[in-house]
Amino acid sequence: MVDYIVVGTGLAGIAFTEKLAQEGKTFIVIDSEERSSSLIAGGMYNPVVLKRFTDVWKVKEQLAIAEVFYPALEAKLQVKCWYPMSLYRRLASIEEQNNWFQAADRPNLSAFLAPEIEKKQLDGVDLSFGLGKVNATGYLETDELIPAYRQHLTQLGCYKKERFEYTALQYDAEGVTYKGIEAKYIVFAEGFGLLQNPFFNQLPLDGTKGELMIVKIPGLNCDFMLKAGVFLIPIGNDLYKLGATYNWEDKTDTPTPEGAAELIEGLKSFMDLDVEIVSHSAGVRPTVKDRRPLLGRSLESDRILVLNGLGTRGVLLAPYLAEQLYNYIENNTALNENISIHRYKKFKLKK
Repeated sequence: MVDYIVVGTGLAGIAFTEKLAQEGKTFIVIDSEERSSSLIAGGMYNPVVLKRFTDVWKVKEQLAIAEVFYPALEAKLQVKCWYPMSLYRRLASIEEQNNWFQAADRPNLSAFLAPEIEKKQLDGVDLSFGLGKVNATGYLETDELIPAYRQHLTQLGCYKKERFEYTALQYDAEGVTYKGIEAKYIVFAEGFGLLQNPFFNQLPLDGTKGELMIVKIPGLNCDFMLKAGVFLIPIGNDLYKLGATYNWEDKTDTPTPEGAAELIEGLKSFMDLDVEIVSHSAGVRPTVKDRRPLLGRSLESDRILVLNGLGTRGVLLAPYLAEQLYNYIENNTALNENISIHRYKKFKLKK
């Protein structure tokens, strides 16, 4: 018998599995590797919602955990994936400058938004109204981390690459059994695949398709992340990640001409340089209608749990939520109502 079965090796599954390893728990991890929005994510993290100038829920706690978690994981896997990097918000008008000054004065944002607007020059880029700097930012190279972690699990002999069959899961008061594997608990961290999960498919997961490009822009010479409607992340050799789109109707992983046009048009709205498209990918983010994560027990069994709904902020949320769920299971610590699935009427636990 193992302590846990974990389903999924996106950011949520990796963070929870790594928490189990830190605590000396035994586990088997299962993933079909068919769909993972984590793999095609830009991976950018920042503590502020720049569209509305609001702080992210519990962001200081998330940052404190993430800034230890990812470097430790890099060292363990011998892979480079964690890149702290400055982020600048392009300001497009006097009004946006004023909004920046007002936001930087707020007590909850002053630690993250620099009070002075900076003047920088980038060839071919309109920065007439300056840039606002955001602190405590960077990006995670998920397509380096995720394959390396799967390989690590394979070497440990605790990884099964296969599609999970829900009908093969049996459970009682003592634990769960799946194809001969006995465990005390099972945690589903499947991302958008949750909609096929009979234990949790009534949760209001509303996937949002995002498209991402790698583009080559010779002559830009930008060494910081830039947010200007679209975002640019420099990854070396004149290459940049360009993202991201938001489509609430299309639930496929297929890149579209419309998504490509939206990204390139967004870039060209403030930049006059030649752009070469190197690659174009798409994935469906596991977003929730109220923009809060999904953690908790199923109504069928307290041995069956979910860790999902990380949306666009999975890099910072994953390690934090992994700790919250672990303490909920092992230490009977209550989940904050903002992240518990039991905030929904259909998933209310009996008192």
